[in-house]
Amino acid sequence: MDRHHPICRTCGVQRASDADRTVCPVCADERQYVGWGGQRWVSITELHAEGFRGVVRQESPGLWGVGVEPSVCIGQRALVVPGPGGNVLFDCVPYVDDETVAAVERVGGLAAIALSHPHFYGSMVEWSKAFGDIPVYVHASDASWVPRSGNIVLWEGERQEILPERTLVNCGIHFPGGSVLHWPGLDGKGALCTGDIFTVVMDRRWVSFMYSYPNLIPEHPDTILRAVSLVDSLPYDTVYGGWWGRVVAGGAKARVRASADRYLARVGASGGRRS
Repeated sequence: MDRHHPICRTCGVQRASDADRTVCPVCADERQYVGWGGQRWVSITELHAEGFRGVVRQESPGLWGVGVEPSVCIGQRALVVPGPGGNVLFDCVPYVDDETVAAVERVGGLAAIALSHPHFYGSMVEWSKAFGDIPVYVHASDASWVPRSGNIVLWEGERQEILPERTLVNCGIHFPGGSVLHWPGLDGKGALCTGDIFTVVMDRRWVSFMYSYPNLIPEHPDTILRAVSLVDSLPYDTVYGGWWGRVVAGGAKARVRASADRYLARVGASGGRRS
């Protein structure tokens, strides 16, 4: 692994070694922000020296999460989603080292990486290289945000099965390529891994949908209606959001529908309650 590529201190996205360091393009976008202290960069080597470490622990019994402690940048955790043909890492984190890789190997390793949106790209190419240049799935609508070259697989359309029983769904929330991962779940009732495409809020009976979370820009009602309709035909009872503990455990499809209705009502849109 090359631990010296620059990582944005604010969003945690790793860029190519020769990238322009004047400003992080992800943070300059209206959905994110440049840190109040100005643009700053760090590397995996420097994060290690500052005491950051990877952590691999169960999010739910049988489902493993990957995070960084202390929390760094946006603070998301990724998920190691099991199934035939190997595990998928859904979303990514900025930090990776030999100990973290060994911990993931102990729970089955990785066969692929899939990203929900650019804010959670982290050090995705470095993670890919650590597991033998495994494919990194990014929706083609977000191709311009890919920060460095690697085994990037651009997929198109509304759905793409990337490994048996793991299917990406392009919901288009937050970013045009904003995607969730559907899989059978731990109980066979179905589950969605959503990052913050459908973000599980502090009241974990609900999710919400935003164009920008830090800048509080709402998502367009038509985009939300399309996204909910895309997943409505899929069986799912649980939603795993993008941070530790952000899980809608049971009855998740009804909760997503209700969350969309509540959102649309508050922004004055008439989506109609779905049956």
